[in-house]
Amino acid sequence: MEKDEMVDYYETLQVSSNAEPETLHRVYRMLAQRFHPDNKETGSDVRFRLVSEAYEVLSNPEKRVRYDVAHENRQRNRWRLVAKGAEAENDFTVEQLIRLTVLEVLYTRRRLEPHEPGTSTLELEKLIGRPREHLEFTIWFLVQKKFIHRGDSAVLVITAEGVEYLEQKYQTDLQNRRLGAKTE
Repeated sequence: MEKDEMVDYYETLQVSSNAEPETLHRVYRMLAQRFHPDNKETGSDVRFRLVSEAYEVLSNPEKRVRYDVAHENRQRNRWRLVAKGAEAENDFTVEQLIRLTVLEVLYTRRRLEPHEPGTSTLELEKLIGRPREHLEFTIWFLVQKKFIHRGDSAVLVITAEGVEYLEQKYQTDLQNRRLGAKTE
């Protein structure tokens, strides 16, 4: 796996990078029960495998040291990119487009997978192609407006208000395009 594709095992287990082994074990057991495929309500093969993989690496002192070196380098490189791109990212139009894109992703997920309507920040990062650090402001804004909320395991889910906003936005844009075509 390349550095850019490296899974953040700390985020997967929802623990700090300096979590004690006992904490890792306790959190792993809780998440493993939640996502175990035999759990009819919240079971997920993919999430169960990811949680197990994260625990396997982080609970082994030798593997954890190797992982921590790669994890720290990745974090350092990401922050360097954030610092470089901060000036270019203070563009209101770009931010508004990102908000709409996040809402579109969550809207689609809600419609196509009603039993698992949530998407993690990591999934959003991959789908949209923007670093998590750049998405945090967007997510904060959408949560504050009550267009999305953080559900179980910190997954993001669109709300009814978010659905209505997105649908109204598309209706308004469609009407504006029609009016623009008539005046030309």
